[in-house]
Amino acid sequence: MNVESIREYCLSLPCAEEYFPFDETTLAFRVLGRIFAMIDLDDTKWFVLKCEPERALQLREEHAEISAAWHMNKKHWNQIDLYGHLSDELVRTLIRHSYSQVVKKLTRKVRDEHPQVIAVQE
Repeated sequence: MNVESIREYCLSLPCAEEYFPFDETTLAFRVLGRIFAMIDLDDTKWFVLKCEPERALQLREEHAEISAAWHMNKKHWNQIDLYGHLSDELVRTLIRHSYSQVVKKLTRKVRDEHPQVIAVQE
């Protein structure tokens, strides 16, 4: 996947929005105020996604293109090498997983106010 297709896919998820929280090149995607994905527009090789810790380790072992995210909590964040050989479907699955991980941490009140965010399947 390229940056534009990743952007379109992330923004297609319910209540997702984009913003630049750190500088003018780090594009982040968030759901209801919480980040689920990031990419540096100056260096589009790496795409950062949240991941369940055990699954994160498994993915790192199975795919050379997936490693612990630099500058992030390595227990919960993976970086994906977009110039590697991962299928677009796997990248979309990892985006949905990241989104779902963030939604799970939202308060019950917030989830109840936005039932459409729970409908996303990993």
